[in-house]
Amino acid sequence: MHIGLVGLGKMGNNMRARLRDKGIEVTGYDANPAVSDVATLADLAAGLPGPRIVWVMVPAGDITAGVIEELSKELSEGDLVIDGGNSKFTSDFANEKLLGDKGIKYIDAGVSGGVWGKENGYGLMVGGSAENVALAQPIFDALRPEGPREEGFVHAGDTGAGHYAKMVHNGIEYAIMQAYGEGYELLEARSDLIKDVPGTFKAWQRGTVVRSWLLELMVLALESDPKLAEISGYVEDSGEGRWTLEEAINHAVPMPTISASIFARFVSRQGEGSPTMKAVAALRNQFGGHAVKKA
Repeated sequence: MHIGLVGLGKMGNNMRARLRDKGIEVTGYDANPAVSDVATLADLAAGLPGPRIVWVMVPAGDITAGVIEELSKELSEGDLVIDGGNSKFTSDFANEKLLGDKGIKYIDAGVSGGVWGKENGYGLMVGGSAENVALAQPIFDALRPEGPREEGFVHAGDTGAGHYAKMVHNGIEYAIMQAYGEGYELLEARSDLIKDVPGTFKAWQRGTVVRSWLLELMVLALESDPKLAEISGYVEDSGEGRWTLEEAINHAVPMPTISASIFARFVSRQGEGSPTMKAVAALRNQFGGHAVKKA
């Protein structure tokens, strides 16, 4: 199998490497010529065997829309486009119509795994027709973690379902990170009693009900900077938490925990930030390579 991959940033570059390691030929295109395999998007499309499959892995919003529009001009009937970025699920409906009018197929894929995905594999949530998903299944199987398919991949539903599932996933992620951050601050507040905060988090990694990959990343962050003294408590949000709340309001689903975690991020940008938000910032940096502000 030979596919095109547009966007060779932190995740896209690692995805290209993992796919190649799994025996899938990849031609990558990026605006940065230093990492790109071809000079233009047109060159990428022209060099792929038909029916062509192109995975788009660029920032959500106008950039993704622009790439999709350009691909609609370069590809032809029977080809397939996969949007693997963090797009809002409502954009999938517009993308599918734009491409569908020219007979080009479309899949939306929510992707989790961050900068660790090359080694560990990526959690995949996919939306689209069963026929289209079947065409791309070898790609998904190469990207997902080792083990049973259903533990790292789901065909969540029709077009938009993949990005919707990823949106909810990220909302949950916000709340879990906030809880770890608040726990960290309380432990630090009782330094007269708790003498080893990093060790306490590390001890939770086996046998406890709060163990998780995020907990492992929290331990990594604390082992490198036990007091989180090197970073600010300023925490950005990528947008998916906001979209989760919009959907919660639209469907009258109470989300007090997730909403509180998002508002806490807003508060963090109004001052120096608390130890809790330092921990959240450190976690975002650990799993996604998201930038942090230095203290």
